[in-house]
Amino acid sequence: MDAVWKDSSREGLIFGVVIIFFILIGLTVTLSDIVGNTLDLNSDSMIGNTRGLMVTYSILGLWIGIRGANTAERTWSTSLLSSTAAGLTTAVLVGVSVFVVGILDAADVEMRNYLVQLSRPSVQLLIFTKDPVSGSFLTAGIFIISSALGGLLSMATESQRNSQQWQAVFLDRFSNLSLKRVKETFHSSPRLRWVGYGLFLAISLLIPQFLSKYWNYAMGTVGIYVLMGLGLNIVVGLAGLLGLGYVAFFAIGAYTVGLLTAPAPISLQIGFWPALIASVVLAALTGILLGLPVLRMRGDYLAIVTLGFGEIIRVLIRSDLMSPYLGGPQGIRDIAGPTIFGVSFSSEKAYLYLIVIGILLAIFFTNHLQNSRVGRAWMAIREDETVAQAMGINTLYYKLLAFATGAAFAGVGGALFAARNQYTGPADHTLMVSINVLCLLIVGGMGSIPGVIVGAFVLKGFPEILRELELYRLLTFGGLLVVMMVLRPEGLWPAPRRRLELSAEDSSTPVLEDEASG
Repeated sequence: MDAVWKDSSREGLIFGVVIIFFILIGLTVTLSDIVGNTLDLNSDSMIGNTRGLMVTYSILGLWIGIRGANTAERTWSTSLLSSTAAGLTTAVLVGVSVFVVGILDAADVEMRNYLVQLSRPSVQLLIFTKDPVSGSFLTAGIFIISSALGGLLSMATESQRNSQQWQAVFLDRFSNLSLKRVKETFHSSPRLRWVGYGLFLAISLLIPQFLSKYWNYAMGTVGIYVLMGLGLNIVVGLAGLLGLGYVAFFAIGAYTVGLLTAPAPISLQIGFWPALIASVVLAALTGILLGLPVLRMRGDYLAIVTLGFGEIIRVLIRSDLMSPYLGGPQGIRDIAGPTIFGVSFSSEKAYLYLIVIGILLAIFFTNHLQNSRVGRAWMAIREDETVAQAMGINTLYYKLLAFATGAAFAGVGGALFAARNQYTGPADHTLMVSINVLCLLIVGGMGSIPGVIVGAFVLKGFPEILRELELYRLLTFGGLLVVMMVLRPEGLWPAPRRRLELSAEDSSTPVLEDEASG
């Protein structure tokens, strides 16, 4: 019984922290509006929708109850107990938070000075336009009741599933529509795989036609981060080299294109395509030069050294010493864009097409490397560098190759970024860029190409859809990383090998205990 309370309370604690985080960044206002407008519900508040917020809390409560019930033995009593315990933990956390916010608002504390989203109308929404005590109790009651219903719903679904096992067997044998079978068929049939790639390419080329100028720009930014994520995925995800100075190669690619195509400060103006090749080559060479003295280091030491290299590049490009050559704090303006057959890229839609083509080429190149002898050498180094070296792998060569390849991808991303904006400056190349790219790898899944794409959309696309997250980007990253490490440490779309490794780690402990007892 104590174990049931402990596990279910842990689930409720996680959900409670996440919901409080949503409240602080104002996401509850957005969700209440979406639910209220979808269900055509009336509201008593000036901002958000009170009835929509109740429905949102109820849905979350059902989810909490289902999660809590899954932590216990599959009986009606234990499921009801565990789901209620999970909901009670969440209810206490969220109810107390709402009570504190309501009391501070009633005391005329200007909370917007600390949290921009906690305006007086949004606080009134949180307490359902009532007094703080009533609002907090109503909030807690919704979570407790809905979580209990979630536990009962989970058991009812389980009972129905047990009574219909023959249907599951039938569907498992004769249905070809399951996701697992589709994936197996897709990977086993080269022809079908190319058909899938063709459909993905067609969708990627059609989507920009239906997006506005703003969304083409936003999706272009996501695409640039996908490019950089694919490069860092080689360094961190495949080779296991933790680098925090990845923004340096991004800056080298952007400034190379700027210096070679802009009329100032050097006025070479050689055209975009030769400048793009130069930016890729220079970024790769810089990766090799950086790797030669530091790649004998491992772990935290390597991370600190690469972090220092990124900061050196940032300081140099904004320094007065390099101002005559790099533009200083003002950066480089009027960077020329690409032209094809005399037609220049002058719209966000055209740049998005170019970025999509770059991503597809990068995916093809990365997939080829990952499944080759080079990729296997990288993964061996990631797992155990000493053993890999003992097996005859030239670890220094392959680590330099990983650094050069990842840096080249960052150079492409920097070049496209500078050409699209027609400007690049020191503010575009801060440490936060490196952190963004590393976070999207962690959230999406280390070593996984689809995980890179999913992580980029989560960390760069969602803040554009939900603008409230933009104001608390660091807090968003921290919250997402904590949730990911607790609930899904392998990432949203992990690589198959990474998933197997974590599954083996989870199953190893009971085996050892059984062996010890035997």
